[in-house]
Amino acid sequence: MKNVIKQDYDVNRKKREIIKNQKASVFWLTGLSGSGKSTLANALHTELTELGFHSYVLDGDNMRLGLNSDLDFTEEGRNENIRRIAEVAKLFVDSGLIVITAFISPFIAERQKVAELIGISDFNEIFVDADLDLCEDRDVKGLYKKARNGEIKEFTGISSPYEKPLNPALKIDASKELKKSLNILKHFVISKINI
Repeated sequence: MKNVIKQDYDVNRKKREIIKNQKASVFWLTGLSGSGKSTLANALHTELTELGFHSYVLDGDNMRLGLNSDLDFTEEGRNENIRRIAEVAKLFVDSGLIVITAFISPFIAERQKVAELIGISDFNEIFVDADLDLCEDRDVKGLYKKARNGEIKEFTGISSPYEKPLNPALKIDASKELKKSLNILKHFVISKINI
């Protein structure tokens, strides 16, 4: 960008990681609506906090209520939503935090752009795998019902595709009980953030 120059500061990411005694990383939970991404993100965040780690959760609905409230659900709006979230996650990693995200982020190419923006070594794609029937049975927000009734257009899994990750860092079977899934996720995350 013309006339914009990056400003470096004396306190950098490495120093912030040392102070927090952790390696900053992004754990990007992706999967269908109702797969359990937000539930897992919340439980992981709680566990990490109790263990003394410094983390933050970026959640799809919460971002749409604030920073991304000006965006619609067209393909362009959804792409910009994910781009902004990736930029925020990148800043949080620079601050030395462990970032847990919970976003459908349905397209492989979109998630690849996120990984490249954040940095491949800092990005961990976690696939919360749940079949459509399970997600519709859960349907806590009533979104699948609205999508089936034509009230929501371009709804992932119904009228818009979800592209499963080809090679995620971790795959969580959402049909398993929460405690078992959380233990698998927690051990994976801790293996990545210890310095």
